[in-house]
Amino acid sequence: MSEEILINFTPMETRVAVVENGMLQEVYIERAAKLGIVGNIYKGKVVRVLPGMQAAFVDIGLERAAFIHTADIRTSKEDENKPISQLLREGQALVVQVTKDPIGSKGARLTTQISIPSRYLVYMPYSEHIGISQRIEDEQERERLRNCVQQHLDLLREGGQTDVGGFIVRTVAEGARETDLLKDLKYLHRLWQNLQQHMEAAKPTTVIYEDLPLYMRILRDLATPEVEKIRIDSRETYQKAGEFVSKLIPEIVDRLEYYPGERPIFDLYNVEDEIQRALGRKVPLKSGGYLIFDQTEAMTTVDVNTGAFVGHRNLEETIFKTNLEAATAIGRQLRLRNLGGIIILDFIDMEDPEHQRQVLRTLEKVLEKDHVKCKVTGVSELGLVEMTRKRTRESLEQVLCEPCAVCQGRGMLKTPETVCYEIFRDILRQHRAYNTESYLVLANQAVVDKLLDEESDRVAELEAFIEKTIRFQIEPLYTIEQFDVVLR
Repeated sequence: MSEEILINFTPMETRVAVVENGMLQEVYIERAAKLGIVGNIYKGKVVRVLPGMQAAFVDIGLERAAFIHTADIRTSKEDENKPISQLLREGQALVVQVTKDPIGSKGARLTTQISIPSRYLVYMPYSEHIGISQRIEDEQERERLRNCVQQHLDLLREGGQTDVGGFIVRTVAEGARETDLLKDLKYLHRLWQNLQQHMEAAKPTTVIYEDLPLYMRILRDLATPEVEKIRIDSRETYQKAGEFVSKLIPEIVDRLEYYPGERPIFDLYNVEDEIQRALGRKVPLKSGGYLIFDQTEAMTTVDVNTGAFVGHRNLEETIFKTNLEAATAIGRQLRLRNLGGIIILDFIDMEDPEHQRQVLRTLEKVLEKDHVKCKVTGVSELGLVEMTRKRTRESLEQVLCEPCAVCQGRGMLKTPETVCYEIFRDILRQHRAYNTESYLVLANQAVVDKLLDEESDRVAELEAFIEKTIRFQIEPLYTIEQFDVVLR
């Protein structure tokens, strides 16, 4: 598998594209005016405790108060089952870390279980657990990594250090040298000691620790041995990236490449076109079938359709092949669109249980490549595949788009016919309330055309009924749902 990372930098925003075998798989966008805050640590202030929800709102200096649930509050054993009203009080200072960016109308999600990532390890200062990434499957390698971390922690304890914390060994640590793991471990301990001093001196609602900028996070988290090239189109960013990887990930220095080409870097693999397509509802499949994505605040639904694909043998074969292709396409689209939360997949009904199993296996295999945690819960009684994908940041649509000002996010507009009848009702309303000689209707081109053509008989009937003249004027800037009835 050939994998490349393209980094497009401008003063306004940084965009990163992950390309596998020439196809765009993931897009990350960070705008200077709206930086992501997942991973940041704040000294917050509790502003409201909600006993009924077992949660609290915490002011961390953002526009909206952030939210913390009792399950995300670190407690001692004796405090484990206490209600939130006994754990937090209004006005209390609280050191918290952001686990989810503010999304839509919801504030950021918080935890007091602090974790700080580096290249190979994630440090958990308030835990004693040593975990190994589930994606490292070799049992001998898992044991080697666990023993390596444990030995260093034991040495620290023997040296008189008591609060050494716990660690999670990341996927990229597979095959890493012991010296590199130790370097990471010592770096994280030093960083935590500095942060503790900062915590004590900091005032409430201030930031204590900020995660790296997007391009550095990508280098730290996604620059695996499978990545062949990392191309950057900004000389300054390329130089900073070079300094960063020389210190933290020296083995990938030779994969960094400055891209000075006249052709925009995202045009190399049609990334711009793919981003535009990812904002649409419909995704065509090579077989002639297609997917329909509907993203709502509660969940995302994906509908699979055969479309023009009729197969060569029978209907069951057609359905099976379409569903297999759809499963692969869905896995890619979830990453590309960064869809999270509850996801319902409506595959075409299959009678053969073996076909159902193969489609589910295909979906699960594709999801294994996802850097975000996914869980497929199986097929429901209605034949729907239910799954979840961890949501930590806004989807591609939420980053790049906003609800339509015309339809108010409904995704549908009234027909010209509906608007015509609204105009008729408004004229009748005005006729009963005011005495006027005539009416002037200002409306969209399509509505006026409808009134003067197909609805002209009804306009004549209305004029006869109210005994007044009705004239029409096209307003080019009006949307199809906008109109005004002016008394003359």
